[in-house]
Amino acid sequence: MKKRIRVVMKGYLKFKNLHLILSILIVAPVALIYGLFQEQVLPMFFDFHVETTDLKNVFRAIMFLYLGMVLIWIQGILKPELWETATLVNIVFMGGLGLGRLLSLLLDGIPSPPFAIGLIGELALAFLGFYQFKKAAQNTHFIK
Repeated sequence: MKKRIRVVMKGYLKFKNLHLILSILIVAPVALIYGLFQEQVLPMFFDFHVETTDLKNVFRAIMFLYLGMVLIWIQGILKPELWETATLVNIVFMGGLGLGRLLSLLLDGIPSPPFAIGLIGELALAFLGFYQFKKAAQNTHFIK
């Protein structure tokens, strides 16, 4: 049984899935922090407190949006027929966040270190996903 588990896990831990795996490992904890521990954790990293019901509501909605993305990425790893969809969702999600931060950088100035690191990480994951998508396309017929 152990050998079978190792073989199955080795199949999922491919470089092809790296962008999805990294995104899951980053986005899932962030989602849980946003939705469950916003009052305790967010003030340690950012210069605001989540105190109003409306702001708590927004962060809980973001939590489930992020967890929804995580579920799509997990399905893309586990089911090869969903890999393309999961990768496109990942490119759009990470690219959208990164481009939004880039726009803010241009319009609002240099952000705090956590947001600057987020900008770099999100754009890097979007580019890695795009690279993986194009690489897979070269080996198949789905994009020319």
